[in-house]
Amino acid sequence: SAWSLSAGSSQPGEASGNTQGTSGPSHTPHTPCVLMRDQALRYRSIHTQLMEMVLTLRQTVEDHIMQLTTRPQQQDGQAIREQEALLGRLLFQIISFLPAGAQSFQPPCTSTDSRGDVGGGQPVQTSRQTGQMFYQESDFENTVISYDLSNRGIDISALYDLSFRDYDTYQGNKYHKDKNTLGYINLGTSENKLCTDLLAERLSQSDMTYIDEDLLQYTDWTGHPFLRKEVARFLTFYCKTPEFLDPENVVILNGCSAVFSALAMVLCDPGEAFLVPTPFYGGFAFSTHLYSKVKLIPVHLESQVTEANGYPFQLTVDKLEQALLGAKIEGKKVRGLVLINPQNPLGDVYSQDSMMEYLEFAKKYNLHVIVDEMYMLSVFDEAITFHSVLSMKSLPDPNKTHVIWGTSKDFCISGFRFGALYTHNREVASAMSSFGYLHSISGIAQYKLRQLLQDREWIDNIYLPSYHLQLQEAHRYVTHKLKAFKVPFLNRGSGLYVWINLKQYLDPCTFEEELLLHRRFLDHKLILSPGKTFMCKEPGWFRLIFAARPHLLRIAMRRFQQVLVEQEQERRVKQLEDAMKEEVSASQPETPASPALRKS
Repeated sequence: SAWSLSAGSSQPGEASGNTQGTSGPSHTPHTPCVLMRDQALRYRSIHTQLMEMVLTLRQTVEDHIMQLTTRPQQQDGQAIREQEALLGRLLFQIISFLPAGAQSFQPPCTSTDSRGDVGGGQPVQTSRQTGQMFYQESDFENTVISYDLSNRGIDISALYDLSFRDYDTYQGNKYHKDKNTLGYINLGTSENKLCTDLLAERLSQSDMTYIDEDLLQYTDWTGHPFLRKEVARFLTFYCKTPEFLDPENVVILNGCSAVFSALAMVLCDPGEAFLVPTPFYGGFAFSTHLYSKVKLIPVHLESQVTEANGYPFQLTVDKLEQALLGAKIEGKKVRGLVLINPQNPLGDVYSQDSMMEYLEFAKKYNLHVIVDEMYMLSVFDEAITFHSVLSMKSLPDPNKTHVIWGTSKDFCISGFRFGALYTHNREVASAMSSFGYLHSISGIAQYKLRQLLQDREWIDNIYLPSYHLQLQEAHRYVTHKLKAFKVPFLNRGSGLYVWINLKQYLDPCTFEEELLLHRRFLDHKLILSPGKTFMCKEPGWFRLIFAARPHLLRIAMRRFQQVLVEQEQERRVKQLEDAMKEEVSASQPETPASPALRKS
């Protein structure tokens, strides 16, 4: 297996043999067995989502009771109403989800996809895609759940509660080495905390303190011209583009999620879809649902190495073809393909040959390609070369190729909320610029970003060498611990994370058990991201962020080990109990049938 206990697997080679060449549409028939298998996966997803809702409701009720009993004087009427509204929303999620799930048990030939207009006030069926959740609208929802929110507001609020509950808990109870040693350690959110001292020092220098009248006024909605010009120069240099990039093709918004959400709006109508290889960054699901109501169709990748799967979770054109064909059979209109390079959460870096095959596939079917290159400067293995899609001399379809980059990951300044789009398509750039009206960045922040990005001497000679060294050391420490714990993982040399395999701790290996293991980590004040949030097809995978300070990593890995020890002890006790039950059952003589039964 290419993921191993010793982490001995190397980064997939750049030989084009790793991916199959461009081919025509797959003609594999959609047999009843295949459809029944797919429906079984959907039913399992429904069960998992329902279980997660129940556990969330239970925790919310406990929190509410605790607050009412311990701090009754501090609870004003508004706070109580907000708590009650949250409880009502959670209850309705379960109530509305149950009939929707029951209705989904249909013959294999029936599509469960709903293509209704979400903006027209008609009931919306629950999506069956793993990791995504949409809620039915009804009169009951209005009368029971909210005093003030629209159906759309309830939908957004419920999805937010489901998506960010752990993160909100962490924000309210963070670990601090002096002030709060029992707080949560967050190795679930991909946030870079390695070189904050270097950035704080650089951002405090005299050239950063300039204030001009223009910086205090409204700006060009696409971003200040001086920053767009510098972003074009920066990407030209670090992406190794064959010619200078045009600042007029740059659009700047407040974060890459805002860029992706806006792109979904301008490229798709509600109900249309993107193909997304899974596992993939789960924030895409929230971003596309929040405004645009665009669907994400998973291209499921598998961990097992086979003749057709040269390394774990390998993306091939054949898999893209199959996913596109399946979407067409279900009546879904696919408008684009989303790729993350370096990949999140796997850490794979696509070769130029592989990327070209994906781009040619997209051109063949007239699809847009959105390439997220958020981690392009976070490749720390010197044996790996990152190739930006912008470095290609001849793109199959330049007008339908769009690149996203930002400073949150590579420069550990996620709080700046900076994201940039580069597209050769002026029509797309023009449409995207309108979102600057809602999602622009402050002029002062744009000025500081320009100063930072243009300081190549500091970036190349001070920041990047230190950053890559700290990534290597943190990755080495975490993977050494994982080997000691006998936890398999994907050994890659890019990104801020490790994709780890905890299937051995799930009994049985289901998404329900994955959720319970995730809850056990939370009980130990440690946050990891379970595979379900990345729409992973296989239960048992987790993403662990290692871009943290050594002291924090040491404590986090101790908590991690404690959870594994408890989980293993509980698993062994369960196995012993099951074995004893089987022995007792086998030793008991069969009850003789009653005379009435013998006569029959």
